[in-house]
Amino acid sequence: MIRLLVAALSIAFAGGASAQGLSGPSSVEADLEPGDGLTDPQYRSDFPRNIAPGWFRWKDRVAEEGFRFNIDYLALGQSSNADLGTGEAASGIARFYGSWQATERGSLTFKIEDRHSYTDVAPQFLGLDGGALSITGTAFNDNGLLLTNLFWTQRAENGSWALQVGQIDVTDFVDIYGLVSPYSGFQNLSFNTNPTMNTPNQGLGIAGGVKLSENFYAVASVSDASADPSDPNFDVFSDGNLFKSLELGYTSGFDRIYFDNIHLTLWHADAADDGSRPEDYGAAFSAAWFVGNTWMPFFRAGASKGTAALYDRSVSAGLGYYGRNTDLAGLGLNWAEARGIDGDQFTLEAFYRFSISPGLQITPSLQFISDPLLNPTQDSITLFGLRTRIVF
Repeated sequence: MIRLLVAALSIAFAGGASAQGLSGPSSVEADLEPGDGLTDPQYRSDFPRNIAPGWFRWKDRVAEEGFRFNIDYLALGQSSNADLGTGEAASGIARFYGSWQATERGSLTFKIEDRHSYTDVAPQFLGLDGGALSITGTAFNDNGLLLTNLFWTQRAENGSWALQVGQIDVTDFVDIYGLVSPYSGFQNLSFNTNPTMNTPNQGLGIAGGVKLSENFYAVASVSDASADPSDPNFDVFSDGNLFKSLELGYTSGFDRIYFDNIHLTLWHADAADDGSRPEDYGAAFSAAWFVGNTWMPFFRAGASKGTAALYDRSVSAGLGYYGRNTDLAGLGLNWAEARGIDGDQFTLEAFYRFSISPGLQITPSLQFISDPLLNPTQDSITLFGLRTRIVF
């Protein structure tokens, strides 16, 4: 896989075209930009800029010098009617993230997070706690202080390639589409990064993207399969426990690469030396298209060979709606099969994100899980959620 990455980058050095980098909808780059890439968004309010104008004027001046940053806080509460478990969960994420444009074509990206739970069970595990083989609150866990990004990005002058090296999060760019972010879109893992993928935690890695033609691109990565962002390990490549990915995709234009996108992703994760994680590999397919800058139908599927990923096979389909005031609605349906467990599990999620301002969003959601695989005595589980995000 390392040879594939080098080969892809060598193609880019040979000439070519323009590409956007590797920043997807859940990345620092996306979180630093208000809105969803729509023209002339109409916000309901200017909060919190209107209550701290001096702070935001200073941020704007610093940004003009090449240093952009945000401080935000997200909270998620969920309630479930499951016969098993606690039936409720709540947690928060405090984040400090940004980007320093150090040179004309090189930048340093960072993100520090504190993930904490208000309840005994965090939302990420509420579905499992109630008997559903489902991650119902992606990223909302109790993992404490984490270094999730600290990497250098180098881009070609003509935009034909981009390279990231350092502490990376592969879910920022592996098998993504417009609704992938658990901070602004769907909350269930079935509609985030493909649940058949054994993607690692944030850790040391290298990733590269290259434009192959006017519409085709390739992205490859090698990263720490045993990463722990609470205790970064910089000896990963000597240890040899690696996660590798290669993605080939098509887009209508590189300014819309994560809105109009069809791709195939191949991946492989080494077994852990201590036996805690078996070897795993698989493939995923994704197709999403932004129709009229308003509607985004999507279809996603994946299959894996191993026991480390959540599902053995998974198929998801749904629709997103983008409003001019940057409201976002989503409806998704997933079918999944797990290795070693009889039966199928169906998951439906619906949400509506109210964008009160670029700095304040409120998102109620509903998840319905039919035939929960870990609780065969209950026909279905219904879960209500409320997520908030405020940005300073």
